[in-house]
Amino acid sequence: MSATLYGLTAVALAVSWRIDPEKTRRALKIGAKSLNGLAPRILGMVALVGLVLALVPPELITKLFTYQGIGGFVLVSAIGSIITMPAPIAFALVGSLFKMGAAPATLAAFVTTVTMVGIMTAPMEISCFGKRFTLIRQTLSFITAVIIGLLMGLFL
Repeated sequence: MSATLYGLTAVALAVSWRIDPEKTRRALKIGAKSLNGLAPRILGMVALVGLVLALVPPELITKLFTYQGIGGFVLVSAIGSIITMPAPIAFALVGSLFKMGAAPATLAAFVTTVTMVGIMTAPMEISCFGKRFTLIRQTLSFITAVIIGLLMGLFL
């Protein structure tokens, strides 16, 4: 999949260069400048998430996700809102937790908040989109995640 995307990008870049080399050069400069501005923030976020996950003992994680009741549900949703991780990693983690006996509703709320809400990434999002947009998006994402978790608990 990645090779296909890289190939399509290379073809699009070649076509763009053929049509207007100067405009393409300016676009590449703008893209490089944007990447240079975002890279330190992204790397910092990844390092912070890795550090948190490395410091929290696996037994505590298992205990947290097997806790039943509204208290555990709210706590897991809040934790998922703070940390952020890519969906493939989150899905793998949730699959492992499910095999350990975690409640499906709790896992649904967690995976939704961990992929849609991101308090740790909010400063980067604010710098790109503004405070108002970020606050509205994060709030709506959290509410949606809680509703998804509740519905999963209802149906499963």
